[in-house]
Amino acid sequence: MADITVTEHLLLHQKRTPQATGQFTGLLYDLILSGKSISRRINKAGLLDILGGTGEVNVQGENVQKMDAIANRIMIYRMERCGALCAMSSEEEAELIRVSPEFPRGDYILIFDPLDGSSNIDVNINVGTIFSILRRPEGHTGEVTLDEVLQPGVQQVGAGYILYGPSTMLVLSTGQGVHGFTLDPGVGEFLLSHPDMRIPEQGHIYSVNEGYWQYWDEATREAVNWFHTCESQDGKPYSSRYVGALVADFHRTLIYGGIYMYPPDAHKPDGKLRLMCEASPLSFLAEQAGGKASDGRGRILERKPERLHARTPLFIGSRKDVEAVERTYAQHAKA
Repeated sequence: MADITVTEHLLLHQKRTPQATGQFTGLLYDLILSGKSISRRINKAGLLDILGGTGEVNVQGENVQKMDAIANRIMIYRMERCGALCAMSSEEEAELIRVSPEFPRGDYILIFDPLDGSSNIDVNINVGTIFSILRRPEGHTGEVTLDEVLQPGVQQVGAGYILYGPSTMLVLSTGQGVHGFTLDPGVGEFLLSHPDMRIPEQGHIYSVNEGYWQYWDEATREAVNWFHTCESQDGKPYSSRYVGALVADFHRTLIYGGIYMYPPDAHKPDGKLRLMCEASPLSFLAEQAGGKASDGRGRILERKPERLHARTPLFIGSRKDVEAVERTYAQHAKA
């Protein structure tokens, strides 16, 4: 079979993907171009003196890495000029980014984390760009308001991530399943390598930072402890794996199954992960691949964000594994 590029794949499936208009396809083209540019810089990070921190702190209260700032600039510069967007939101920016009147505007809103897991670059561990695509509500014109952007994840028309690792990979869904594309440096194109990705119904890996055990409530401890004692479908105990970069941990979960958990704790009662630029797009992918995503008490995609940088707990992965966590929280809620 001939190699299929991501653009060809979108065009082939356009009849089954109503949002894959020329504007939408153009948006993805520039998003992919941004990813290629970020990937090239990451591959040379150690040679270009762009490792380490900038000395600044972002809106999330986190230390900004040099590559964070570079990836953020690349995304904003490229996507503001793509002609398909009316607004953007970046994890690195406190306020909504409205497309300047000097550029053509479209009907879409892009929410993104320009470089998830960026502190891992110093030790050469996978990082990635996570993105969510929303459509501006019909009938709205003029300057975009924040209320138009604060949509629940179920209204996403597309979501995905670009993983920068041993190979650079784009994982994408436009609501018709999940497909993976690997960048071929020889031709400079993302080629279809993982069609119709599916999460196993139950996995054998759990992923959580157990260093925070002392800060968890009893329900969370019991939920995590369930994976210490239960058996996978082949009768073996679960294995623990934790990279510490959300996009890398999720990618493994998408392929092998299991569960990734970032629960609330005494210091972060609302969770740490950002609802709009991290949890919602990955939850969209998980559900499209047959998995599940929850905040422990309900579906992530049904949560309407109250603010641009709202946070959430996250339990995501194989359906049976996520449901086991939800049962534990429900039992404690009744007690």
